[in-house]
Amino acid sequence: MLEPLARPLHLVLVSPQIPPNTGNVARLCAVTGSRLILIEPLGFSIADRDLKRAGLDYWDKVFLKLYPTYPAYLEDFPAARRWLFSARAPTSLYAARFEAGDHLVFGSEVTGLPAEVMAGGSGQSVTIPMLEERRSLNLSTSVGIATYEALRQVQLGRAAGQAFPTS
Repeated sequence: MLEPLARPLHLVLVSPQIPPNTGNVARLCAVTGSRLILIEPLGFSIADRDLKRAGLDYWDKVFLKLYPTYPAYLEDFPAARRWLFSARAPTSLYAARFEAGDHLVFGSEVTGLPAEVMAGGSGQSVTIPMLEERRSLNLSTSVGIATYEALRQVQLGRAAGQAFPTS
């Protein structure tokens, strides 16, 4: 059984464009206790019918914060440990050592994370391994994979009474 984290994960979507993907991530947040952060511009309205339908009846269980820009988000969380997900990062998410309270940052379905985010020093870039010559995974699938790997590591660390080993 999944236990709630005292310091929940933060799932950060930078300029998401497809309402059902964001709705699916909202539902993931509701069932894992993760926090959802959306960074504008969004490709839809928060009131979008498809967004609401994809989140089903979980919206009242989702902690949602909306930021106008990535720098505004960074200002609110200057010391956060951030993992920047990219299909082109050299490091696998399985090499990452996630901790409670980490921020998992994902880009839009169309362009991924902007170059200034990737090069800006705000986090460590990681990728979800996939076969060669494939463009990318679906956004909500990627967020699900990353979230459950982070939760797995945090739960293992908690069960052992210590942080997940770094070596």
